[in-house]
Amino acid sequence: MIETPADATQDLRSHPPFMAGDRESLESWLELYRTTLPLKIDGLTPEQLSARSVPPSTLSLLGIVRHLTGVEQYWFTVVVGGNETPPIYCEDDDDGDFDDARAETASADVARYGAELNTARERAGEVVDLDAALPGRRRGSEVNLRWVYVHMIEEYARHLGHADLLREAVDGVTGY
Repeated sequence: MIETPADATQDLRSHPPFMAGDRESLESWLELYRTTLPLKIDGLTPEQLSARSVPPSTLSLLGIVRHLTGVEQYWFTVVVGGNETPPIYCEDDDDGDFDDARAETASADVARYGAELNTARERAGEVVDLDAALPGRRRGSEVNLRWVYVHMIEEYARHLGHADLLREAVDGVTGY
């Protein structure tokens, strides 16, 4: 079994408040989704995590973990932090996060996800104004933390939907 970055054996997620300001709302939704991913992979073996969905697709639960790790790194290290760094999994292959997901690296990949979340939270916490331009750019354009948060919520929502289907195909487990 793979050790997840959070105690995924219990659902300790906090649901977003109904009455909150922009930052609290955005951060609450993002954290809900960040803490949902470990629940989706909890209890699986490296082989189950790396199982492909439907050929010729290379989509797997581990690929999603790797992809979201890379997404967290890009947005919070490169754009929010302004630090240029090579992509974690996609330096030589744009789809390396999915294509190269292997049982042999599953534990390290899941641990890397947890570490990247800590870095992302720290970098976002250093930004005071949701509307201020961030140090990094996206395709040459300025972007603010509000946009990054909305994009990350969209990114997680999409991939958690994929994860639901993949997990159900692996062992029948479903859940929100």
